[in-house]
Amino acid sequence: MAADMVLTPDMMLRAYSIGLFPMASETHPGRLDWYDPDPRGVMPLYGFHLHRRLARTALNGTFDITVDTAFEETMRACAAPAPGRETTWINEKIISLFCALHEEGFAHSVETRRDGKLIGGLYGVALGGAFFGESMFSREADTSKVALVHLVARLRLGGFVLLDTQFGTSHLAGFGGIEIPATEYKNALARAITVKGRWAAVEAGEVIAEIRRMREESRTASA
Repeated sequence: MAADMVLTPDMMLRAYSIGLFPMASETHPGRLDWYDPDPRGVMPLYGFHLHRRLARTALNGTFDITVDTAFEETMRACAAPAPGRETTWINEKIISLFCALHEEGFAHSVETRRDGKLIGGLYGVALGGAFFGESMFSREADTSKVALVHLVARLRLGGFVLLDTQFGTSHLAGFGGIEIPATEYKNALARAITVKGRWAAVEAGEVIAEIRRMREESRTASA
C-alpha cells in the first residue's frame, strides 16, 4: 500500500498499532510503501536461543553497550550499503520520521561500541508492550548480535510481551525467531499495546543479570 501523504509521528504510531510498517519505495524515490506481511516474523522473548559463545561475548566486556545515545547515527549505519545489501529501504523520509519518534520517546536504539566508537547496533519502535525491530548493522563480528541480546534482556525486564521482527529469516531463526499467521500476530499485537512496557527504567546491571538468566534458560533447553 503506497502512501504519498504527509506523515506525522502520531500517524506512524497508529499504523504500527494495527500492524503496518513503512519502507522506502524501490521504484519511487522519496515515497513510502506500507507492509502488512502474512506470515509475520516474531522473536519469542522467552525461548530466545542464546548460544554459549555469544553469551560469553555479551558478558565478558568485549563491547560496551549504550542505549539511545546515537539514534540517528545508528539509523544511518543501518542504511549504509554493505556486502550483499547494495540498496536500502531507509531513505531520508524514514530517517526524519523515526528521529521524530525518538524525540517523543517511542523509538530507541541499542548501540555496540569499542573505545567509544559505534561498531554495531539496532533500532526500533516501542509502543505499549510491543517492540517493533526495524534494522541492525555490524562493522565487526557479533556486534549486532550482542545488541540483539541486550535488547531482548531489556524488553524482558521492562515487561514487554511482543518483539516484532517483521519478516522471518534464517538468521533470526537461529535465535528462536518464528513466523506466525497475520491473524495470530494481530491478536497478539492488540494485547501487547495495552501493556505498559518500561524502557528507560531498566538499569545496565539488571540487563547483565537477565542475560545470565537467558544463558541458563538456553542451557536447560538444549540439555
